[in-house]
Amino acid sequence: MAVYEHLYAAYEGAPNSARQRFLVIPRYALREVFKSKLLVTFFILCFIYPLVATILVYLHHNANALALLQINVRELLPIDRTFFRTFLEVQGAFALILTVLVAPPLISRDLSNNALPLYLCRPLSRAEYVLGKMAVIVFLLSLVTWIPGLLIFFFQASLAGFAWLWANLWMIWAIFSGSLIWIILLSLLALAVSSFLKWRVVASGALLGLFFVPSAFGEIVNQLFLTRAGSLISLWASMNSIWRGLFGLFVRQSGTIRGKVDSPIYEGQVVNIALLEPPLWASWLIIALVCALCVWLLARKVRAYEVIK
Repeated sequence: MAVYEHLYAAYEGAPNSARQRFLVIPRYALREVFKSKLLVTFFILCFIYPLVATILVYLHHNANALALLQINVRELLPIDRTFFRTFLEVQGAFALILTVLVAPPLISRDLSNNALPLYLCRPLSRAEYVLGKMAVIVFLLSLVTWIPGLLIFFFQASLAGFAWLWANLWMIWAIFSGSLIWIILLSLLALAVSSFLKWRVVASGALLGLFFVPSAFGEIVNQLFLTRAGSLISLWASMNSIWRGLFGLFVRQSGTIRGKVDSPIYEGQVVNIALLEPPLWASWLIIALVCALCVWLLARKVRAYEVIK
């Protein structure tokens, strides 16, 4: 507006504290996210499995419903640690697709429009900028992972009684921490890819490729060398090992090969090989190294200016 019109005035709203400034970024970013009908539709689809899991829990404790549906309670899945670990795997897959749909334009849009100087010239640090963008992904993925997981857990506890709750209280930490690790990994990977690839389609493809290509290559290594060590280059396999470890389901010996094999190493020899999963600490190390690499890449890329040589 023109200064001579004297229509400007001082800001009279409530000032935000320094700790809350970064929340401005996710507030406006979430508005843009939910303008997409495709994303809203998929976001709703993410709650189908939690609904199915809730119905299974209810059927376990409702004899009338089982009689009406003519279902034997033995045919239902038991509500135990395997049930909740499967819940994390299914919702983790939905979380990955949701990240691919939401995350690519978060930083790339600001970089392509040279908007970073406008953010960082204000009382907002680079860490707060990244934290604000990351909060968008963390918020959405929390709604489809640990929040429904804990709600189903407490629903089961309310029906099964205090004895079941006390015996399985440790699963609260397993559900929350398992979801949180996956959310942090997806958030950092997505933001790192978004900061380097400015085209949304390319960034989405690269993010998917980081999970599918190493998984396929790792499976080839496992088949050729009759080992399970190739799973270490797969982020999905590493996360599955961590989830199994948190729920006490991790077993190193995953199988045994006996007889002749067509591996180029053994050339049809008769072998007796015990297939051992990589140690659990190796999966934790891989996830930690990937997260540290993403933080380093974001620190190099998220700057108020860029020197072009």
